[in-house]
Formats: sequence, structure tokens, C-alpha cells
Amino acid sequence: MKKQWQSILLATTLVFLTQSGAYAKDDAKKASASASASSSASASAKVELMDLNSASKKELSSLPKIGDVRSDAIIKGRPYKGKDELLSKKIIPEDVYNGIKDLVIAKQKTTGKK
Repeated sequence: MKKQWQSILLATTLVFLTQSGAYAKDDAKKASASASASSSASASAKVELMDLNSASKKELSSLPKIGDVRSDAIIKGRPYKGKDELLSKKIIPEDVYNGIKDLVIAKQKTTGKK
């Protein structure tokens, strides 16, 4: 009789572990889907990138580690074909660039040629 109870207990434990593993996978899928939805929602809610070629001195000064002197240098170096020109033209140091590169863009003027 004791062996019979041990077998029942073992079978019950195995069923429980199998089921909890399946639930864990479902929870992981739900968490992944939730994180994905959250990141896409945050991507659509992102702040519009600041254009280096048209931003005012005040707007540029609001960027991290960019004060009046650096915003003047950015304005003086215009136009920019790409934001990486802030480095190649030696307008700002690399550590400052790394702090703002995800916040700025260098838009190009579109010509009205027909």
C-alpha cells in the first residue's frame, strides 16, 4: 500500500511540474508580447528628433552638455549632411556626441526641382 501511495504522489508531482512548466512558457510569451507592445508604443510616443540644421540656439542649448558656446559652434558649422559631422568637423567631443546622438538629426533641404 505504501508503494502505491508513493507512486500516486510521484505521478501527481510530475503532472504538477509539467503543468507549471507550460504555464511558465505561457507567462514568458505574454511578458514578451507585452514588452514588445510597450516598446512599440514608446517608439511611437518618442519625442521628435531635433534638427541640427534648423534648431534655434535655445533649443540646442537644452540638449545634454550643450550650452551657449557649443550651440553657437553647432549653428556656425551648418549645414550638416549628417549628425556625425559634429564629430568630423570637431564641433563637439565624442562623449558629448554620444549623449545627444539619439536626440538629434540633420535633415536635408529638399529642392523643388521638377
